[in-house]
Amino acid sequence: MLDDLGNRDHSGDPQSLEQLNKGLNREYLTYQVLDANGKVILHSHDAPPTAYDVPLALGFHNSERYRIYTESSADGTIFLHVADAFKNRREASRESGVALLWPLLALIPASIVAIGLVVGRSLRPIDRLRSQIATKDGGNMMPLDSETLPRELQPIARSVNLLLDRLRLALEAEREFSANSAHELRTPIAGALAQTQRLLAELPPGPLAERASRIETSLSNLGRLAEKLLQLSRAQAGIGTGDKPIDLIAVIETVIGDYDRDTGTAGRVLLENETKGKLIRNIDIDAFAIVMRNLIDNALVHGPVDDEVTVSIGDGTVRVVNGGHVLSQEEFAGLKKRFWRGRTKAAGSGLGLSIVERIVNQIGGRIDLISPATGRPDGFEARITLPRG
Repeated sequence: MLDDLGNRDHSGDPQSLEQLNKGLNREYLTYQVLDANGKVILHSHDAPPTAYDVPLALGFHNSERYRIYTESSADGTIFLHVADAFKNRREASRESGVALLWPLLALIPASIVAIGLVVGRSLRPIDRLRSQIATKDGGNMMPLDSETLPRELQPIARSVNLLLDRLRLALEAEREFSANSAHELRTPIAGALAQTQRLLAELPPGPLAERASRIETSLSNLGRLAEKLLQLSRAQAGIGTGDKPIDLIAVIETVIGDYDRDTGTAGRVLLENETKGKLIRNIDIDAFAIVMRNLIDNALVHGPVDDEVTVSIGDGTVRVVNGGHVLSQEEFAGLKKRFWRGRTKAAGSGLGLSIVERIVNQIGGRIDLISPATGRPDGFEARITLPRG
């Protein structure tokens, strides 16, 4: 084009130049065609009629308002200035930024949601494995199901299963030792207690009789402790759930009948049955009898001497209530701990409520300790909430 302009007569028809310079729209790039003397031969519609204040040299140059690129014809007689206004460049930058910003504003939340879904789905097996591990305790040592886990997590599940196997063997050995020890101790303790009672009956009143009486008391406490250890071992072995449904009311009546046949507790345990039928649950008979005996023993021992103990049967609940002072929060905090005994001079091992809580949890129930007892200004209440039948 520049070579063609160089061969044209620059003093030609001014009207044709005006038509060339005439533009209908705003121009973002303007141009000027100059001769070797710097005179404007032709310019675009929005370009000024006077030459831009830049040298006639090839390359980029800056003026106060424009960024200008200069090019020349092959013989160097015609020059072309192409100018880009700085305000147009800033406007283009703003428009480009806005054009990029809106998609980003929509893309960022969508990316966050997509990443959250992908990461959550990827971490779901880990969360499932964590939940399975969290359920393991002394009463649940079943191995984890590693076949459904991703290949990367299967070694972890196998390692946990090996650890559970070792723990199960250790716990079983401990429980077996406790059960065997308690079982084997009962016979010699009973024999020693019988001989001491015989000796006590033959001794005349005096220091020797008092010493024999203390021996009798110690042997009785040791016998009860052996019995509690045997019950604790059975509770830890998970005897709570039974193979078939039983009527718990019949079990409670049998246990209370045993206390009525004992001259020391006859008539002290009362039964209040508020149900109209049977109380059927899938619970082991021996386990529920252990629960009731421990609760009634505690009520008899820690309540006022010769005071009555009430066993109330409701719709899905069993309550054992005795009199006595109101327990403090400090006493409540330690009641279910093993070998913990409150401020009492009564005989006991501190294992009864721990055994009861473990068995009740195994059957899916809940035990609540309340003081003062419901509907009374004093006393103590142990309430068992049974699982739905």
